[in-house]
Amino acid sequence: MRAVFFDAVGTLIFPEPSAPAVYAAVARWHGLDLPASEVRERFLTAYRQEEAADADRSWATSEARERDRWRTIVTSTLAGVSDPGACFAHLFEHYARPGAWRVPAAAAGVVAALSARGFVLGMGSNYDARLLTVLDGLPELAPLRDRVVVSAAVGWRKPAREFFAEVSRIAGCAPAEVLFVGDDLRNDYEGATAAGMHALLLDPDARHTHVLHRAAGLAELIS
Repeated sequence: MRAVFFDAVGTLIFPEPSAPAVYAAVARWHGLDLPASEVRERFLTAYRQEEAADADRSWATSEARERDRWRTIVTSTLAGVSDPGACFAHLFEHYARPGAWRVPAAAAGVVAALSARGFVLGMGSNYDARLLTVLDGLPELAPLRDRVVVSAAVGWRKPAREFFAEVSRIAGCAPAEVLFVGDDLRNDYEGATAAGMHALLLDPDARHTHVLHRAAGLAELIS
């Protein structure tokens, strides 16, 4: 194994405060009082619908598609606010800021340890150009910054084979020399293995016990 690439959201970076809490606060500013639990359910429904739409497009994407995708998710999640456009603009800009995200200490430690061991490190994410701005403000993830594969730039979302081909190219390695680590069974684990890579599924709640290569946490990478 020469290279280790990580998914971004849910693997190395996490929204802080939580996304439901932030969405609920923005909704209140625009006349809609929703509990965070309902926001979460609405969000998951809208997110899954957009995932299905992307699957119908064979996972093709672009910066414009990613923006439209998030506009639809926000508008559906916060249906009933007085100004949907303002809510979307606020949230889209919010998640472009490094301060909207946290890097767990364990994640930072794993990145530092793997970097010290000489692995080629990088990140592969279903995101848009905002991710680069976020990473610029997260020094713990600096070892990954030069090798970031973003779906909107590649033109394909995970689990598309074309996305993982770009990961291999950026890593400068054959697919079989790359380990891809992520928390999504289809997008990260199955997508990477179908492309000929090694994969590790982060499964802290043991929801996928049938998966051969899974871990409860990132620290298992260096134990």
